[in-house]
Parts: sequence; structure tokens; C-alpha cells
Amino acid sequence: MGEIDERQQTDAKGERVFLRGIRSAEYSLQDELRRIRSLSRVVRAKELPWHGGGPQFWNKWLLEPDMGGLQSLQSHMEVLVPGGRSQKHGHQNEALLYVLDGRGYDIHDGARYDYEAGDLLIVHNGCVHQHFNADDKHPLRVLVIKSKPLFMFMNLIFQRTIEPRPKTPVPGWERWKPEE
Repeated sequence: MGEIDERQQTDAKGERVFLRGIRSAEYSLQDELRRIRSLSRVVRAKELPWHGGGPQFWNKWLLEPDMGGLQSLQSHMEVLVPGGRSQKHGHQNEALLYVLDGRGYDIHDGARYDYEAGDLLIVHNGCVHQHFNADDKHPLRVLVIKSKPLFMFMNLIFQRTIEPRPKTPVPGWERWKPEE
């Protein structure tokens, strides 16, 4: 399946949770419905930690099934340092990337797509892609939304890292970390 992100949402056995089980002593989902309706409808991103550790790419999980709310969507924020890049990878699920700040480009199956703040980028199923920050002075922040949990539920879990994210910092940005 490829590389798993450093942030591990795990169960009691220490295994990563991709889909959260729904349990009930009776065949009734009323308890689950009450539980879901009792959850906060606001995710406070500033209270969630950054992962990935850089030095060029950072990640913050905003919404995953193990967080208890939604089962069908996953969302995270990516930040690339000026001049930075992500891993080159592919996955079966589609993804939407909304550019919050900065400007960058992606390479999708060999084709380049430029974008800037306010743009929405679509990553199609099975596309091998990589994200790049085209600015050498400002970070690139992107909100990612995908239906990966549904694809995993349907056993469409084909995912692979083609080229890992860089382990060396961009010169001049060695100590940079995203703001909380």
C-alpha cells in the first residue's frame, strides 16, 4: 500500500484506524445517531498538531473517521516551505486541493498544473502526482478533502509512494515550521 504518514491514529492494539466500527448491543443505530449529533460541528484547526516533521512538507489532519464524526471523508492541511515539494505518489481516490495561501504547481502524470490562492485543484483517480511550492519567499498552504475512507471500505486501496518526500531542507529554510 505504500508509505503511511507519520501520524498514526491507532486502536488498542496499536493498529491504524482507517474506518471506525459502529457497535451496538442491539440492532439499532439510535445510540450512534445520538452520539454523532452530540459531537461538535466545529473543528478547531489551531488546536490540532502538525505532523510530517518537514523539512519541506508539513501535514495537519483535520478530519478522519477515527476522530468520531464523519465516516466517508478525510481532510487535512498541507504546508510546503518556500521552494519545497511533497512526495511523488498516487492513490485510487480522488482529491480536491483548495489553495489557501501562496502559489505552486503540481505534476500529474507528467503534465504541469499551476495554481494560486483561491484556486481548486482536482487530483483524479489513479493519478501519479507531486506538489511543489513555486514561491521562494512564502509558504504554500493547501486544504485537502478526499473520500479515501469510502474507497478503502470498497477495497480500492491502491496507493503508493513513488518518490519519498525530501529529507533535506530547502537552503535558508532549515529551521522553519508552520505556525500553530
